[in-house]
Amino acid sequence: MRAAGMAACAKQGDYMGKETTPSETEWLVMEVIWNSEGDITASQIIQTLKGRLKASARTIRVLINRLLAKGIIRYEVDTKDARIYHYYVVKSKEECLAEKQDRFVRNYFGGNSTLAVASFIEKSRLSDEQFLELEQLVEKMKEERSGQGG
Repeated sequence: MRAAGMAACAKQGDYMGKETTPSETEWLVMEVIWNSEGDITASQIIQTLKGRLKASARTIRVLINRLLAKGIIRYEVDTKDARIYHYYVVKSKEECLAEKQDRFVRNYFGGNSTLAVASFIEKSRLSDEQFLELEQLVEKMKEERSGQGG
């Protein structure tokens, strides 16, 4: 039984695969990059996060390197000073959110989107007004879908 359990864990690990979206802390760094107009330097990121994130400049640089390794951002070396890197977005916030949502549904709800949505709604304590908003959103999505021949 123990070997079977270990095999199941190994299989689950394979199923989850390599993370390609920002972690919660990396997300704070990405918010700064996404909100910047054009590229941004590590010093600018660190300065912007001062007071919002209790982390050293070194830790923020580690987070930036993780984002680079995940392919979420890239950089160009400054033409005047090779010690300065200018970071820019490769994956939009929307792309990262979509990947996170897909991964979450796959890993925690067996790929069943209906079960995931039902679970969120059940645990959310929505007001009548919020339920109405959801109903309207679902109706709008159904209309858009039928308008596309789906």
